[in-house]
Amino acid sequence: MQATAAIVIFVCAYVLIASEKVHRTAVALGGAGLMLLLHITDARGAFFSSESGIDWNVIFLLLGMMVIVSVLRRTGVFEYVAIWAAKRARGRPYRLMVMLVVLTAGASALLDNVTTVLLVAPVTFLVCERLALAPEPYLIAEVMASNIGGTATLVGDPPNIIIASRGGLSFNDFLVHLAPLVVVLMVVFCVMCRWLFRSAFRYDPDLAAEVMELEEREAITDRRLLAQGLAVLAVVIAAFVLHPVLHYEPSVVALLGAGLLVAATKVTTEEALSEVEWPTLVFFAGLFVMVGGLVETGVIGEISRAAADATDGRLGVAAMLLLWASAGLSAIVDNIPYVATMSPIVSDLVQQHPGTEGHVLWWALALGADLGGNATAVGASANVVVLGIAARNGTPISFWRFTRYGIVVTLVTVALATPYLWLRYL
Repeated sequence: MQATAAIVIFVCAYVLIASEKVHRTAVALGGAGLMLLLHITDARGAFFSSESGIDWNVIFLLLGMMVIVSVLRRTGVFEYVAIWAAKRARGRPYRLMVMLVVLTAGASALLDNVTTVLLVAPVTFLVCERLALAPEPYLIAEVMASNIGGTATLVGDPPNIIIASRGGLSFNDFLVHLAPLVVVLMVVFCVMCRWLFRSAFRYDPDLAAEVMELEEREAITDRRLLAQGLAVLAVVIAAFVLHPVLHYEPSVVALLGAGLLVAATKVTTEEALSEVEWPTLVFFAGLFVMVGGLVETGVIGEISRAAADATDGRLGVAAMLLLWASAGLSAIVDNIPYVATMSPIVSDLVQQHPGTEGHVLWWALALGADLGGNATAVGASANVVVLGIAARNGTPISFWRFTRYGIVVTLVTVALATPYLWLRYL
């Protein structure tokens, strides 16, 4: 009975989010409230469970990085990067998109993809304003690139950290097994951008000429604050990369960096917190509680086990089913709780195969979850963050506008991952 109620609440909430008739934060809070009211989950499960509750690591990682970005924004560094990128692209819209997309994907391999889009989005708004371009296509392309690029490394996407922990995999394992495919996917994605967003590439030679005359160094307004901010950001990034050695959660690193930056500069706490995307953070909290209800009642576990049973011990079938099922489910459920739920089942399947032969299942899970996150506006954390930033800046991106591009990108990238896994491992 509770499982049925959990499914009904989640489906209704998802429909309301997709319809955009009610603000997604209100829907997430309402759905979470119903889960608690009907005892589908309780306070302990919602707020303190590492498996079915709010993922505070994600919430506090976002909060810490939003504060750091808020401080950096006051230095003019984003204006500097925007002018630099526009000049290197010579004002050509498609060339600019490719530059921003490649930059985002590369950064997402070293940082987590949420942090990357938090840093790139302000640059995008500024450069699009300079060239009188609509920022929405660039933001959509960037967040998709961040999800693709983040697939390449252990620290690039939060699900990869869960997979590495459960599977005993190293940073180099992800680099060797997934990075080559990610390079191919990024080349294909850049080509796809030319077709997907073709209506957005309107070149204005006069505006381009004006941009070429700008001096990016003049955009920096506070060099001392910039030096302090970049120093803290560099330490935070280094700690992210060294996570396998230091064993500090990214959320802890981000909060410490944010606290240090506010304490060491003249920026007040009120100023630092003024640009935090609070509705986005609350939306995540509500979404985690709703998904936790599905976990608590065994809905996600039953779906996962049914998929595992369907393979009947055949490694090739298991890998392909896991790849496509993960992509499909990650489009609906945020890929972090999905991977957290699925990883114990995959671990059991891997142990049924000798040596490292079964590791293909980990790569199938990672590729399916990370690439499937591009399919819808709520499929990955980075998607939700970018939609929140876009709405805050007066250029909202609808659920369906994102999704109609995302489904195409997901189908193509997962289709390319299929022969890669089959030919290399099976």
